[in-house]
Amino acid sequence: MFNYKKSQKVLVLTAALSLLCTQSVFAETLELDLDDAVQRALTTNPAVKIAISQKKGSKAELNAARSGRGISISAEHRSGRGGYADAQKNAFTGVYSKDLGNSHSNSITASIPIYTGGQLSGTIDQAKANYKSYALGETKAYIEMKKTATDGYFSLLQAGNMENLYQDSVNQLEEHLKNVQAQYDVGVVAKVDVLRSEVSLANAQQQLIQATNNYDVAEASLNKIIGTSLDTTLKLKDSLQYTPYENDMQYCLDYASMNRVDLEQSRLAVDAAKGAVKVAKSGFLPKVNASAGEAWGGSGSNWPGDDKENWSVGISASMNIFDSGVTLSKVHAAEEKLLQAEETYRDTVDSVELEVRSNYLGLREAEKRISTTQVAVAKAEEDFHIAQVRYMAGVGTNLDVIDAQVALTEARTNFVNALYDYNTSKIALETAMGVPVAVAPAANTTPTMSTASAEE
Repeated sequence: MFNYKKSQKVLVLTAALSLLCTQSVFAETLELDLDDAVQRALTTNPAVKIAISQKKGSKAELNAARSGRGISISAEHRSGRGGYADAQKNAFTGVYSKDLGNSHSNSITASIPIYTGGQLSGTIDQAKANYKSYALGETKAYIEMKKTATDGYFSLLQAGNMENLYQDSVNQLEEHLKNVQAQYDVGVVAKVDVLRSEVSLANAQQQLIQATNNYDVAEASLNKIIGTSLDTTLKLKDSLQYTPYENDMQYCLDYASMNRVDLEQSRLAVDAAKGAVKVAKSGFLPKVNASAGEAWGGSGSNWPGDDKENWSVGISASMNIFDSGVTLSKVHAAEEKLLQAEETYRDTVDSVELEVRSNYLGLREAEKRISTTQVAVAKAEEDFHIAQVRYMAGVGTNLDVIDAQVALTEARTNFVNALYDYNTSKIALETAMGVPVAVAPAANTTPTMSTASAEE
């Protein structure tokens, strides 16, 4: 029997399911500029969150190391029951008994280190250096994430430019093929001109297919960087532009020597290694602790064991007299790690300078290519136009037009690549210099610079 209410429910559920399927088919579209992409990456990318977590963890370790200088208090309670396995004769009463009974005891002890031979101070030095390094690591994560997001943004722009470039090439060759076909139909040109034009068009279409695929991959990659769904359609508001870079190489080198995070982290690694040496050498020195305690119960049988009370106050000193060379070996190992840290710092200084120089030279090289390729594009466009006119007038060949079109595509490709290389070299140079990143902590707030300083 037909049930109207049930049929209504079925229709509603079907419509809802259709709506969900329709929404899943059409991907979300997101418009963003370069700043939007960078800020999204800074707030959502796991690499930044990991760096922040590492800083917080190292801060907790520093607090733990500092707390080692303070008073520690411990409380203990013991309860037990015991006796002889076989009955024993009492010497006074002559009665055999297993002496079964309960025992309860309580104690509270407070202690504080007076002298540790440098063990505590060395541990604190290590923890402090590690915390400062991880705090700088957060800043470094912001700087590197800005580069990652910027590179991803420029890569998508580049892919879009290449797709448009090859689309123009296809359009030009399609139009040329129409002209060749029309002339062939009236017997002006040979069949070979048509075939050669068709081959050139097919090659251009192949390049366009590859360019479209590269664009889709670049779009998915940028979506991953900024923390959006990988199938989100991105509409970029910017374009690859040439903005002159005014600073010279010496300025870049000086700036990097003062601001590059890696250099300061390498210095802090040396400080941490020095702290480790101090901890190792403390094994040769005495340890002095002060303690105070109070206990109840003793061997009393009444729970909770608070019928007998005694107290104690004292100082204890201990020193390693002989350990078969264990401490000496630890000192030698710590000293070698200190040497490694010092050599690593020296190598980092050279690596930073090389990185800055390489990126600066790459920037200037791309800058020169922009001007030369721009001129080449203008000349190639003129040459292609002339070749078309000559061919239509019957004084030029089909090969002239195809060669001119290939040269135009190559010139435009070189120009786009020069723009891309210039912009990516600039962000690489800024990253190598340690230029800080403006981080917006929340919406509608003024951005702050990510020059995080590690408090003592």
